[in-house]
Amino acid sequence: MAKTSVLDLKKVKSNVKGIVEAELAATGGLLRLAPAWVPRSFLQPGLRIKLHPDDTYAYGANRGGIDERWFASTTVTANEGRAADEGLNYCVVGKERFTLKQAVDDCGATLVGKSIWKKYGRWPVYSKFFDNMGPIPHHMHQSQKQAKLVGQEGKPESYYFPPQYNNCDNNFPYTFMGLEPGTTKEDVRKCLENWNRGDNGIIDLAKAYRLKRGTGWLIPPGVLHAPGSLLTYEPQWGSDVFGMYQNLVEGREVPWSLLVKDMPKSKHQDVDFIVDQLDWAKNVDPNFKDNHYLEPIPVQGSCGVGYTDRWIVYGRIDGQQLFTAKELTLEPGVKATIKDSGAYGLVCVQGVGKINGLPLNSPKMIRFHELTEDEYYCTEDGAKAGVTFENTSSTEPLVCLRYFGPEVNPDAPAMGAYRKNKF
Repeated sequence: MAKTSVLDLKKVKSNVKGIVEAELAATGGLLRLAPAWVPRSFLQPGLRIKLHPDDTYAYGANRGGIDERWFASTTVTANEGRAADEGLNYCVVGKERFTLKQAVDDCGATLVGKSIWKKYGRWPVYSKFFDNMGPIPHHMHQSQKQAKLVGQEGKPESYYFPPQYNNCDNNFPYTFMGLEPGTTKEDVRKCLENWNRGDNGIIDLAKAYRLKRGTGWLIPPGVLHAPGSLLTYEPQWGSDVFGMYQNLVEGREVPWSLLVKDMPKSKHQDVDFIVDQLDWAKNVDPNFKDNHYLEPIPVQGSCGVGYTDRWIVYGRIDGQQLFTAKELTLEPGVKATIKDSGAYGLVCVQGVGKINGLPLNSPKMIRFHELTEDEYYCTEDGAKAGVTFENTSSTEPLVCLRYFGPEVNPDAPAMGAYRKNKF
């Protein structure tokens, strides 16, 4: 009988190089991954993530509901009281399992590519589904320099709103981003000083944008944002730092500790320091949407009869390409070999088919420990050689999202290029 639960698999904790290399040779550079579920104690799950509703609080009610699923992750969560492997994906090989982090540690450049391994010594990015019933607090993620003060890494991120996981809007499909031009640091300072006097009014200083399925945003560190209630696919840097600048959301209190958790302890009551964590120029940018909004763009040379490949995350942050993402769609019965420039994490969001002959399908519902056939990691060598996708359905498209690490797609479009390159 086939193994259906990750708990049925033998856990291998070290020396996985031989297992990995044999599997890559057999699959053309692919590793099958098990789902990695993440709870948040301060948020309300949106219930579109395909996790069985009986398992929403599988970590315990005290840990909060599960509203995230992480993809091809070697990054652990920063949750208080977290499980030891929380946030880490397990590779599934036969009757054994081991973390993708362990595989990368043991195999290095074989998995992530020579340039990424040389510069970072790890797989430095991950992506996730983020699914909430309503808005979350206006917050920012620290820059590399700021996060280093507490021994962490900074966190730029991106958003894409996949239609397949957004059958409903939930409570608030609008996101506040940045601050209105003309806002002063003194305005924000007053909001922080009013933390315990009711709603501190931080979103009175911001502009909300209506969220649109099939589009996205690129969010640099230091930029305030209060994500709305569409489920997002979020390629981002491998870090879990943040600071919440809003003290009440839908009547729920946000503790001061979530504002300062990734700031030096000596600065936890230093309001000027906290205000200066914000990238002021980016927050009050009068052309904020022009500089951060994304729409899909066809991938040159990667579209053919019956299939389309589109950039869904692109652009640079302070001159650096830190991550990119593509969406591949195959019509019923179509088979295509797709070549890429670097390693990637992949999730199938619609349909059924094969990837290099292996099962590939988007599940209807998933139990907490259940294995799936919708997620894979592809090595750089496998991506460059080409991965063959086949849609075995006679009625439904096969749709896959894949995200990439830093500086591997020099041909990716620049911010704003969608205005000239629409389907």
